[in-house]
Amino acid sequence: MGERVKLGFAPTRRFVFSKEDAHKFKRLTLEKISQFDIDIVDLEGINEEGLLFDNDEDVGKIIKRFKTEEVDAVFFPHCNFGTEDTVARVAKVLQKPVLLWGPRDEAPLADGSRLRDTQCGLFATGKVLRRFNVPYTYIVNCTLEDPVFTSGFTNFIAASNVVKKFRNLRILQVSTRPAGFWTMICNEGELLEKFGVEIYPVSLQDVKDATEQVEAENGADLKATVELITSKLDCSEVDEFSIKRVAALKVALLQMIKTHSCSAMAIQCWTALQNSVGVMPCLANALLTDEGIPAVCETDIHGAITAVMAQAAALQVSAPFFADVTVRDPNNDNGELLFHCGNFPISLVEEGCSPRFRKHFLFDSHAPGTHESEIKGGDVSIVRFDGDHGEYSLFLGKATGIKGAFTRGTYLWIEVNDWPLWEEKLVTGPYVHHCVGIHHNVIPALYEACKYIPGLQPDPVDPTKEQIEALLRGKNC
Repeated sequence: MGERVKLGFAPTRRFVFSKEDAHKFKRLTLEKISQFDIDIVDLEGINEEGLLFDNDEDVGKIIKRFKTEEVDAVFFPHCNFGTEDTVARVAKVLQKPVLLWGPRDEAPLADGSRLRDTQCGLFATGKVLRRFNVPYTYIVNCTLEDPVFTSGFTNFIAASNVVKKFRNLRILQVSTRPAGFWTMICNEGELLEKFGVEIYPVSLQDVKDATEQVEAENGADLKATVELITSKLDCSEVDEFSIKRVAALKVALLQMIKTHSCSAMAIQCWTALQNSVGVMPCLANALLTDEGIPAVCETDIHGAITAVMAQAAALQVSAPFFADVTVRDPNNDNGELLFHCGNFPISLVEEGCSPRFRKHFLFDSHAPGTHESEIKGGDVSIVRFDGDHGEYSLFLGKATGIKGAFTRGTYLWIEVNDWPLWEEKLVTGPYVHHCVGIHHNVIPALYEACKYIPGLQPDPVDPTKEQIEALLRGKNC
């Protein structure tokens, strides 16, 4: 569902401590991180040691290599004390997420000497990075075998992936927002100026023409999509024309997304589309999202941004689902229904549940094109990027999928720790009735990613800010 994070590996040492130990931990650290699903760019050939140390001549070479290789983040393991000014100079120019860590020191030798003083060096580098206005992540001083290293490193890679996707975000906007949805008003100029998020608009006429062209050509992509739909869903309620038209819409949208180099889509899903093309886009949205291209309803640009961030934080291993926050469970004070007409990815359907291709149950046209099913429960992260008056925040909360009453469309009942608290936060804003759910704990990664996105504040409801930070330090909360 996406390319791997490319990590710049810049191990550092200081001349007054053990050179031999620095080389030892350079090797051990590289062996450890090579076990992760990432690409690594090291310093071999920059100098004889493949290390960053007190040598001004190497700074330009290191920066050039990392820029040429287009690294997404940089890891500065302090293999002994480290060289704080050189680390800061490299990090300042690169403007990428930065990770600090160093191996926990052993006891002093018998003669009283110490080999590394790594922790002391981390204190120094942290201070200098602050002087350079460089945000950074650190993993608590620990051994490579400590679980806190693995969890901290994994979270940093996920956060770096969020930053990477966010900084290169372009959204296909299909038509304007529905007239009655003032909640979907967004500031396109501000998104571009503040975050570099690009919006590429197309009209419903463009979509209609492209859909009819795909249908007329009757190519391999269309046939494969028809086969996918008929093999995965109960299509007994709709005719062959409707199946083919929805499949053609999906193929046409995918072509437009690729042509315009977009990574997500926000579509005006009602009601002009039904009048123009004759179908609902819900199932097409579900299929696109399952292919790693989040497609959200009601021209919710902020919702599309949210879905991209959540998917990136999960390192593309789980598909997000875009939902209305709708009704409180009448039998559970902390229960809530997440629903939308039929856009949840098919991959998320509850085991044993037969997804159905149906006609819309609410709109007067009752156009075909919805996908109806309950999706699987379990642990879910709930996320929402939103803002107004020039201020933006990222709602973060954890929930558990539970059993609840049957409803039409795609849906999942969830339970949270304190729904009145959630409701208050959602109503008082800057949020709306839309959210993104994902079956993955993306909250620590998204919280950390905000550090590297100026102008975006994390807004966690559960776990709290203090609990997340304790978790990042390796504490169980």
